[in-house]
Amino acid sequence: MFTKKKLIVFAIVCAIFAAGEYWIFSTIQASFEKNAAKEITALARAIAASAPENNESLASWTEQLPSTYHGYRFFAFKGVPGEEGSEPAGGDSALSELWKLPSNADIAAKAAESVSYLEVFRWPSRVTFAGVPYTLIIAPVPDAEGSSARAALLIAADASGYVAFGRLVQTLAVVTFVLFALGFGIATFSRDPISGYAILVLAAVVVAFVAYPLFEAVRLTLIKQGRFSFDVWKTILSNRQYLQALWGSIQLGIVTATISTFIGFMYAFAVARTSMKGKKLVTALATMPVISPPFSLTLSIILLFGKNGIITKQWLGLQNFNIYGLGGLALVQTISMFPIAFLTMQGVLQAIDSTLEDASLDLNASRWHTFSHVTLPLAAPGLLSSWLLVFTNSLADFANPLLLSGSYRVLSVESYIEVTGMSRLNNGAALSLLLLLPTLTAFLVQRRWVSRKSFVVVTGKPSTRLSDLAAPGARRALTGFVVVVSGLIVALYLTIVAGCFVKNWGIDYTFTLVNIHEALTRGKQALISTITLAGIATPIAGVLSMVAAVILVRKKFPGKRILESLIMTPFAIPGTLVGISFILAFNKPPLLLVGTGAILVINYVIRELPVGLEGGVAALRQIDPSIEEAAADLGADQATIFRTIILPLIRPAFISSMSYTFVRSMTAVSAIIFLISARWYHITIQIYNFSENLRFGLASVLATTLIIIVLAVFGLMRLLIRQSEFLEKTVTAQ
Repeated sequence: MFTKKKLIVFAIVCAIFAAGEYWIFSTIQASFEKNAAKEITALARAIAASAPENNESLASWTEQLPSTYHGYRFFAFKGVPGEEGSEPAGGDSALSELWKLPSNADIAAKAAESVSYLEVFRWPSRVTFAGVPYTLIIAPVPDAEGSSARAALLIAADASGYVAFGRLVQTLAVVTFVLFALGFGIATFSRDPISGYAILVLAAVVVAFVAYPLFEAVRLTLIKQGRFSFDVWKTILSNRQYLQALWGSIQLGIVTATISTFIGFMYAFAVARTSMKGKKLVTALATMPVISPPFSLTLSIILLFGKNGIITKQWLGLQNFNIYGLGGLALVQTISMFPIAFLTMQGVLQAIDSTLEDASLDLNASRWHTFSHVTLPLAAPGLLSSWLLVFTNSLADFANPLLLSGSYRVLSVESYIEVTGMSRLNNGAALSLLLLLPTLTAFLVQRRWVSRKSFVVVTGKPSTRLSDLAAPGARRALTGFVVVVSGLIVALYLTIVAGCFVKNWGIDYTFTLVNIHEALTRGKQALISTITLAGIATPIAGVLSMVAAVILVRKKFPGKRILESLIMTPFAIPGTLVGISFILAFNKPPLLLVGTGAILVINYVIRELPVGLEGGVAALRQIDPSIEEAAADLGADQATIFRTIILPLIRPAFISSMSYTFVRSMTAVSAIIFLISARWYHITIQIYNFSENLRFGLASVLATTLIIIVLAVFGLMRLLIRQSEFLEKTVTAQ
């Protein structure tokens, strides 16, 4: 570890590296400044040479120059300043005041002397006007013979770009030195350099692509014209339209979360705690909305219940029926998000030890009493978690409100309009940050309530049998409920498929195959781009999430909790905020990524990294560390242990992480809608554009294609990962 010799070597090497780095970066910056000075000097001579021959016209000429040379300020003197007969001709008064300052008298005298010799003088330091740095040049205006100066021209050139470049060079120098010092320090002092490098790389990734973009988003809402200000937040919190959108999001979230949690619990109870038939089919249908494109169910709702919907207009003859607004949004979000509650509650209900329920029934308690006093209280944390998950997803949902909100306002759409429609990035960032307020409040309330109660069931041996708590009548009612909801899901997806073969939905239901050819032709490039970028992101996210899981579970190091929190942060924030923060952070040096495919890949990886991490952590905690210790004792290094022992043992979590990343990348909307470009388009945005232009047939074809691709990936995942039959529980009737 740390010895005197190692510390001396480390200090000497870092000093040598710092000296060499300083020489390299200072040379780069000096060369840039020198070339910039030459360019400005040459431009100043050219501008001065174009001055009108009559000195009386200098004033009007000087006033017209800023319209030709944007970012420049001008002021002209007749004659040489300081000499007899010299007087101001006109121009920017700020330059005149600067020239007259007593503190600048010596510099002004030197400038006047240079002008008298027909030389261009550059002010030794930059000057600042209204917070903007300028380079000041004094250029002579030669007479007709070119032998003397008949006038002088003060030129202030905007130096913001040069200052930004200087800061960039300095930042790169500091970052380079820090990375070298950390890397060399790990190699010198660490007993496990590979793990140290992995921690360093992971920390660099989350700082660069999580912390930095969020910092930029927050900074934008608090900085105005280079100064700290709450003006943006005052505008947001005092605007009735924005507050109405906030309440609209909360109202929609409460309605959706409540109904979705109820339906999800009914589904989970029917599958996990009754002897209902066809459970695998029901489970497959219930998970369909989770893995399908976000616009698919919205599209089918419009096709069925819109103004020209087959049910509302063709079957029921309704003329003024309006599916847009809170009702339609709650319907489509409930169908889209109840599977989240179902999957959460299914695991909770299966994990409850049935012996407590058996004991209650043995003591002559009714099934309802056992359910209400034993099963339901033990499932309460799962119910609250389900509600919170759906509530959070509803607030962050962007795709469904984009098509179905109508006049109903929600914050996610308002932030999108602020950025793309109004070009007000600061307002859009503030609105997206505002979405975190109800989410964090609900989360803290849930955590506080759960922490005040105990839901632990202590058992000696886990039971492989679950009791059927539903009476025959209740079982039939549950089965009927599940069948009705499942039938609605099937009808919605069949509607999408049917829309592929209809000439003009709502007007002309003639069978046609034209939609398929046109949609695949027009959407070919977007489909190829989406599959390509998702394919690139998938293995990166899979490996990175497993490496992060190993580091966080098996290693101890300073800042571990901070690193874990940063990795999990993208899961808790709305996609619109991620997209806006990426625009702010990566639309300027040193990471100019906006408009490239790289920013989409990074977005996919960062957004889905938390899910892969959670899966990897859960899998690693089931593996005895002594296996890895034995391999290390036999001489295997960390890379070999990870490749030959850890990765094979956590293969299900690894494959699940990659599959989830691929599917979510294929169906992403909220963040990538800000990041796409003409070169790198996305298939979901193409579906949205077709829907907005009422080309429902084309949208249906692309949605169906996307569903087929996603189902194929999930089918492959199920083949690669099979649950052990010894881990399954059976439900027996009482």
